[in-house]
Amino acid sequence: MRVLVVDDQDLFRAGFGMILSAQPDITVVGEAADGLEAVSQAAALAPDVVVMDIRMPRLDGVAATARICADTAAKVLVLTMFDADEYVYAALRAGASGFLLKDARREELVTAVRVVAAGEALLAPAVTRRVIAQLSQRSSARPELSRRLTELTDRERVTLRELARGQSNAEIADALTVTEHTVKTHVSSILSKLALRDRVQAVVFAYESGLVVPGRDG
Repeated sequence: MRVLVVDDQDLFRAGFGMILSAQPDITVVGEAADGLEAVSQAAALAPDVVVMDIRMPRLDGVAATARICADTAAKVLVLTMFDADEYVYAALRAGASGFLLKDARREELVTAVRVVAAGEALLAPAVTRRVIAQLSQRSSARPELSRRLTELTDRERVTLRELARGQSNAEIADALTVTEHTVKTHVSSILSKLALRDRVQAVVFAYESGLVVPGRDG
C-alpha cells in the first residue's frame, strides 16, 4: 500500500516514515510538511493512505483532510498529540477514516494504516468513547439527517445504532443473532444508502441524526 506522511515536525515525519517503510507491504511514496503540500502531494502521488498531522502551518490537517477526501480516493489517518483536541472532531466530519495518538506504539501505527487502507475505520480505543461523547455534545440532532434514516430498514437502523456504540461486527452479530457476513452486508448497505465513506462517518451520522442519544443509548 502507498502512504503519504504529513507532519510539520521533521523528527515525527522521519520517524513515522521509517516505521512504515520497514514493513514489506507498505511503501512511503512521499512526505509533506504542511496541509497545502499534503493536498498537492496526494493529488500527484495517489496514496492509499495519508497519515495526517492536525496542527500545521499554512493549511491545517482538518482543511487538508477535507480537500483530500473530496478530491482523491485516499483514506486519511489522523495522528495527534491531543486526545481532546477539538480539531479531531472536525477531522472526522471532514472525512478522516481513523484517529490515533502520536504516542501509540509502532505496531499500533502500522496496524492502523493497514486497517484504514482496507477500507475499515479506526479510532484509538482509549479515546473512542470520549471522541464520540464530545462530538455528540457539540451538535443537536439535525432534521435533514434524521429524515434520511427512513432510507434504512429496521435492521439497518439497529445495526447503525450498535455500530455507533462501538460494537465490532462480531458483537453486532451476536446481539442480533445473525452471521458476521449479514452484519457486513447491513453495514455496506448503510454506507451506500447514506453516502458515507466508512464506519467512522456512520458513527458521526448516528449521533448527528439523533439515532443515538447520549445518556439514553450507550
